[in-house]
Formats: sequence, structure tokens, C-alpha cells
Amino acid sequence: MRTVYFDNAATTQIRDEVIDRMTEVMKINFGNPSSTHNYGRQSKSIIESCRKSVALHFNVSASEIVFTSGGTEADNLVLRSAVRDLGVEEIITTKIEHHAILHTIDELEKEFPILVKYVNLESDGHIDYSHLEQLLDSEKKKLVSLMHVNNEIGNKLDISRVASLCKQNNALFHSDTVQSVGHYQLDLEAIPIDFLAASAHKFHGPKGVGFAFVRKNSGIKGSIFGGAQERGYRAGTEAIHNIVGLDEALKLSYENLNTERSYILGIKDYFITQLREVLPDVVFNGSCSSPENSTYTLINVCLPIVPEKAAMLQFQLDLKGIACSKGSACQSGSSQNSHVLAEILNEANLQKPSVRFSFSTFNTKAEVDYTIGVLKEFV
Repeated sequence: MRTVYFDNAATTQIRDEVIDRMTEVMKINFGNPSSTHNYGRQSKSIIESCRKSVALHFNVSASEIVFTSGGTEADNLVLRSAVRDLGVEEIITTKIEHHAILHTIDELEKEFPILVKYVNLESDGHIDYSHLEQLLDSEKKKLVSLMHVNNEIGNKLDISRVASLCKQNNALFHSDTVQSVGHYQLDLEAIPIDFLAASAHKFHGPKGVGFAFVRKNSGIKGSIFGGAQERGYRAGTEAIHNIVGLDEALKLSYENLNTERSYILGIKDYFITQLREVLPDVVFNGSCSSPENSTYTLINVCLPIVPEKAAMLQFQLDLKGIACSKGSACQSGSSQNSHVLAEILNEANLQKPSVRFSFSTFNTKAEVDYTIGVLKEFV
């Protein structure tokens, strides 16, 4: 059976070069980085070299990079410490953030007397910047948490504009950049972001490792206690092979950024063109069909398919070897609805199946043709 992997927003294939570097480190550099002997010093040196390398991509100090188990832990570290240690009284966010943000905020509301404010959304899922400005007009200690690229619909935030607004209004700014790090360059010397979260497996690195950017002198404190690893932000023996894998994957992503972005955008544009020919009534959720307002790595489509066929769409795509993500907020047989689509789609489109297709440099136009051919069967 032919297989097609169009679920790169969920996770990506690890590059061969990343696997090779990780394997070498696992074979040779097995010392505990906290040990004072030569084996430990070698491992520690590798970690700090990776930290400097990662920091260079964002034009920041190595001391501002904190390695974590992934984006979710990085989000938790920032949000929890901001409330617990920095005295944040208000969190400003949206209802279409990743659950790593929304569920963490839910828990913080139970533990602390914080006020949560939600920025209004335009019909296409972009934030209402005027409303954000209104919410920022408060004397309380504030944290804004808005993702750079939405993981479901691909909308891009004007991250520089938001960062400037936050700075003007004395608000801290945190951004979940899990879908954008490795795909977009972020100069954090020029953009006054206080915190961000990233995850290696979204840019062809290993699972189980990511990092938080924590602006110098922010006052953020750790949430995992034990040893003094990661300068006290995150106790526990470091996974050297994963950190090395993250570093290698990030380096390759940025070295090949322009070439791979052009290639992937070509895949996306071709998919959009072919899909419109086969299904003229297809709806592109959010701004995913706009190259200016969305990421080049994904589309989220509401398909004009009759309910009888829609109920089996995801199952049939899987049977045909096509990996993608269900994206409907009200899809028959769905055990988990999309909170993002529930916020932006009208009732009629909520009843139709929505699917996210996400792309990488490993995909081909031939795979698009095969997928379009399968979708034709549902028309």
C-alpha cells in the first residue's frame, strides 16, 4: 500500500544527519554532565556548545536558552513562574491557543487569584489588534501569551507588533513558537519578546526535547527541583543526545531555510490548486490559503462532502495510507473536537469534515496527486 505523510504539524521525520550525530554522542559521550571527571566535562562541554549554537540563531545570549523536554514544558515553566514568582495578575490570550497554554491557565486560575482576558478574533481567526490594545490598558501586572503560528489553521501573528504593544504597556510577552521555530527566523535582539517555547520534533529533530527562551533578568524561576542543571530552571540529568539532536536539526533547518521554504510552499500551492479543481466549494479555514497571513507548511480545509461519506473520511484516508489530522469541531465519530475551529467556523461548516494537511521537505507533488485522487472518491 502506498503511504503519504501529510501530518508534519504533528511531528516531523528526523533527518539522517540528526540521527547520525545523536548516535555518535550516545556511543561516545555517555558521561553525566554533572560529574567532575573527564567524561562528565566532555558531556557538559557538548551541552554548552549546543546552547551557544541555538542562541546564535536568535541573536541572544546562551544563558537565555533553557533546554526542556519540549514546548509544553517550556510553556508551563513560563506561565506558572510568571504568576507564582513575578506577581502576574492578568493573563491575556486567545481561545485558539494550544492546550499547553489554555490548560495551564485553567490550572493557574484554580490556584491563584488571576484574571484571564481573551482577545477578540476576526472571522478568519486573526486577533483583533485594537481589542488587544484595549486589554493592555490596565495597571495590573500583565502577561500576554499569543502563539506565533497557529498549529491547526496556520495563521501567523504579527509578532513584532504584539511585542511592541506589550513593551509600550509594560506587559510581559510570551509566545508559543513551536510551529515557527525552524521555519521562520526570529531576531530576539530586535523583537522584544520576553519568553518563547520551541520543540525539536517540529523541525526534523528528536521528540522529548525543546527549549524555552527566557529573557535575561526576567525573574523566572524553575518548577522542577533537585539538582542545579539548567541553572536551576530544570533539575535532572540532561539528555545529551536529544540536545545534540535539537541543535543539529535547528542548524540544518536554518541552513536550508530559503530552499526548503520555497519547495514546501510549492507543494502547498499545488495542493490548493488541485483541491480547488476537484472540489470548487472547498473552504480554507482561517487564512491558510494566504501566503502572506499563514505559514507555508499547512492547510486546513473544510470539505463539501455529504454527511454519509464524511463520517468515514478519516478512516478511509488512513486505509489508503494517507496520514493527516482531523480538524472538525463537530465531526461525526470524533472523540476530540477542535476548539480552534469551534471559534471561527459557522454552524453549517462545523457540520462538515475539516482536515489539516501539513507538509515538509520530504513530501512530493506526486503525493499530492495521490491524495487528491483519493479525495475525488468522496465527491
